[in-house]
Amino acid sequence: MRKNSWVAGRRVSTIRLKNPLLSGIITRKLCILFRNLDLLIPSKGVVVYQTQHGYNAQSWAPNIWRIRFILNYKQLPYKTVWVEFADVETTLRSIGAPPSVIKSDGRSVYSLPVLIDPTNTPYTPVILSNTNNISEYLESRYPSPAVFPAGSRALQSLFAHYIQEVFAKPLLPIMVPISHQQLSDRNQRHLRNNPSSLSAAYNPQGYSSSNPLPLGPQREQAWLAVKEQFDFIDTIMAKNAGDGDGIVVMGREVSYADFVLCSILLWIGQLLLPRLEQLLNPLSCVVHIAPQDWARVQNWNGGRWARLWERCKPYMQEH
Repeated sequence: MRKNSWVAGRRVSTIRLKNPLLSGIITRKLCILFRNLDLLIPSKGVVVYQTQHGYNAQSWAPNIWRIRFILNYKQLPYKTVWVEFADVETTLRSIGAPPSVIKSDGRSVYSLPVLIDPTNTPYTPVILSNTNNISEYLESRYPSPAVFPAGSRALQSLFAHYIQEVFAKPLLPIMVPISHQQLSDRNQRHLRNNPSSLSAAYNPQGYSSSNPLPLGPQREQAWLAVKEQFDFIDTIMAKNAGDGDGIVVMGREVSYADFVLCSILLWIGQLLLPRLEQLLNPLSCVVHIAPQDWARVQNWNGGRWARLWERCKPYMQEH
């Protein structure tokens, strides 16, 4: 029995076998095959491989949103290829993408996003992994409008490192389990069996627990630790009030540093805002979604983070 479906813009027939496990394996192999065939056809624009979160094609991982922000800000057309967590390493190896990180023991770690740019050489495109490498490439290859204004690259890179390694750390016990539970059953099983994949997907610190913090004092204590980091960044950004607008990192115009910070806000906002299906059927929600948590973040520090969200909102388009 055949069922029509769409893969990478192509209609394919999914073969339904008596063995559902075998049928699923064949279908996933066909998906990867069609993605690879697309690479053999010259593309007119950038292709971004992104993690598919949840049952629908969407993404909320901060590292992926950093690249989306840059592409949207520079008005670069791009196509998205969605990849499930369980297929990331197989897919990236098959397209010749380099590992995102090589561990001290020599192990290669593959994570998304991955960017393919065939603009100059369609049959031998540039293939990049690692968010920092991709952002540097996009700024060098497409310098206008700049996300790294002249002379700011070192300081902005340091700021981005702090946000990723220090600022986001208190959020992990809250956000990683919520993110995990939004995934399909197959991807949840994969991440349970491969905790390093969860680490690579959401954070560099290695936090991989899939157990949500219970509502109550423990969760509130976690939010207090998060607020300490927001308070610190608020004091830093407030220094721009005299010669800037006091909202963005570089004074008056959005830059890479703002996108790094707003990527964290998007992670929080997209997961803590109530979804339509949860409003219609609250009993079906397996995660302790708390809209008031997002409201509190927006209102911290005199509403600074809601204002930053609005400044970055024009560059939040999804492709």
